[in-house]
Amino acid sequence: MKELAGTNIPVAAVSTAFPHGLAPLKSKLMEIKESVKAGAKEIDIVIERRQVLLGDWVGLYKQMQAYREACGDAHMKTILGTGELATQTNVAKASLVCMLAGADFIKTSTGKEKTNANLVTSLSMVRMIREFYEKTGVEIGYKPAGGISTAKDALTYMSLIKEELGTKWLEPHLFRFGASSLLTDIERQLEHCATGRYAVDYHQPLV
Repeated sequence: MKELAGTNIPVAAVSTAFPHGLAPLKSKLMEIKESVKAGAKEIDIVIERRQVLLGDWVGLYKQMQAYREACGDAHMKTILGTGELATQTNVAKASLVCMLAGADFIKTSTGKEKTNANLVTSLSMVRMIREFYEKTGVEIGYKPAGGISTAKDALTYMSLIKEELGTKWLEPHLFRFGASSLLTDIERQLEHCATGRYAVDYHQPLV
């Protein structure tokens, strides 16, 4: 599990009762520890959205700290489930609390919410990343996920990151996409470059 067979690609594991995050804390911590023990280099955790909606920022911070400790040396990517957080103020505050508690990445969505990544929410999150960096010198990564399905969408998000955080944040250790839907269109674009024609999406292997 430490890396994909025959490659140098590290493995990420989704833990903490994805996508709802509502299992008992003891169970979620055990899930993280077992993933790390099996060799995962990155752990995706899911916050409990009710803590944000109730304004329980101390509770959210303490839970994130517990997740951070359980992750050990593994990177912790924190999924906010922004489509369920009601306001951009909540998105911004949740982003800050998770960064303060030790998140290495903040991520928009599980991909299961009715509203996933969008530019408005992304702007709220990356501006908190910028503010956090300006005040602490700590670089936090960003990952929009859910609903990004075309290369043009990807370029739009990359433009946002470059304008708000700078070219440095376009590197993989600081910026990722939730790309399960995006990969097919990238393959179509590459085929167009090679042949001058677009393939129908169901000709691509992941469809």
